Amino acid sequence: MTQSGFIAAIDLGTSKITGVIGRKNESNVISVLECVSLPSENSIRRGTVYNIDKASAIVRKLINMLENSTGKKIGKVYVSLGGQSVHTEVIREMKQLSSSGIVTEDVVEQLRAAVDKYKPDLKRKYAIGDVEYFLDDKPEKNPVGVTCSTVEAEYHIVVGRPNLASNIEKAIVEKGNLQIADFIVAPIASAAISLTDEEKELGCAFVDFGAGTTALSIYKGSILRRMVTIPFGGKNITKDIAELNFMESDAEQYKIKFGKAKENSEGSPFSSPFSSKADIDLVELNKVIVMRLDEITANIKEQIKLSGYQEQLGAGLIITGGASQLRNLEAYLNQKLDLPVRRASSRKTLVNNTPEYANDPALTSALGMLLLANENCEKIVEEYDDDETDQRSRGSVWSNFFGDKDSKVKEHKEKESKGKKEKSINIGGRMKDMFSTMFEEEDDDQ
Repeated sequence: MTQSGFIAAIDLGTSKITGVIGRKNESNVISVLECVSLPSENSIRRGTVYNIDKASAIVRKLINMLENSTGKKIGKVYVSLGGQSVHTEVIREMKQLSSSGIVTEDVVEQLRAAVDKYKPDLKRKYAIGDVEYFLDDKPEKNPVGVTCSTVEAEYHIVVGRPNLASNIEKAIVEKGNLQIADFIVAPIASAAISLTDEEKELGCAFVDFGAGTTALSIYKGSILRRMVTIPFGGKNITKDIAELNFMESDAEQYKIKFGKAKENSEGSPFSSPFSSKADIDLVELNKVIVMRLDEITANIKEQIKLSGYQEQLGAGLIITGGASQLRNLEAYLNQKLDLPVRRASSRKTLVNNTPEYANDPALTSALGMLLLANENCEKIVEEYDDDETDQRSRGSVWSNFFGDKDSKVKEHKEKESKGKKEKSINIGGRMKDMFSTMFEEEDDDQ
């Protein structure tokens, strides 16, 4: 991608929709040109576009803000894909080689082509997370050039409901009149910019705490082994607090300012500054928070167990996302899951400017999309030189001046010729009708 171009990405979150544009250098390091977020206004539910009209209007507003801020035109965008139905499935393809055969690029491409044709029932294939090769049942990261008799590829593909993409296309392409460069699975984007190579190799449980969903990804041996989406997030905690007779907007502020993942025995009562609600103490507030966290964490623990890698997560638990900023969450998860916990944002080595964006866990998905995308998203506008424009203008003027006269002369000649032809045809037609009638009458008499 040339330096004059850029990458544009839209991250569709349950609480907010984020638009970001940036560039990458040869070392795959991002420079953020602009980043803007707007409230989703309930147009996104659990990571899925729910209100197409409202989501389209927000995206159009974001695009206008990005274009006005940078002075650049956006022709297409990468769009995040998430939702509670997003998860991984394992597809295995095997190829038999001749005795002591060599694995070639063509063999690898044939295995990949077979997976590309795979269509899951009632689902849509959205990405290939990772692939692991086995040569004569032995794992091999780089199979090309190695001799064996049997090569097997284990693909970890990401699937989800078909309407995840179709709703996005309706909102952005059909109503927004904007081209989609590609879909990028949000948890994969977050992991790409948050996790280190060592953490993926040692094994880790990567948890992206969003507002509507919590995505869990299991990495081991640098391979994405399992991905699931738990249909609970930070917004569920806010709604639980609102059940204590608060406005949801107040509940969100209380969660951010006073909420803790571990109960505090020394709570002090406080009142809503916006309404005459009954007092509530911090102990009760945090009790509500912990009750919902217990449910989310129980799901995480069960999914880690189902992955089969429970005892192989050398790098522990890494958390990110907007809802991961709840105070004491690391200590709470460490106690519940018995794993070391690290809160992650974008790696500083991958973002060479805007540390305020790189340090924000809520932006890992959006910045990760810039890292994984490669296509230039700048809109190409054709421009003409002043001389060329003048020539086009003068040509149009002279054509109008002489063209009218020529066309009138031509039109007069055509009418004159047409009149003569019609007169000839009419005479011939009358003669033909006369003879035709004569024969018809004779036939009738017969």
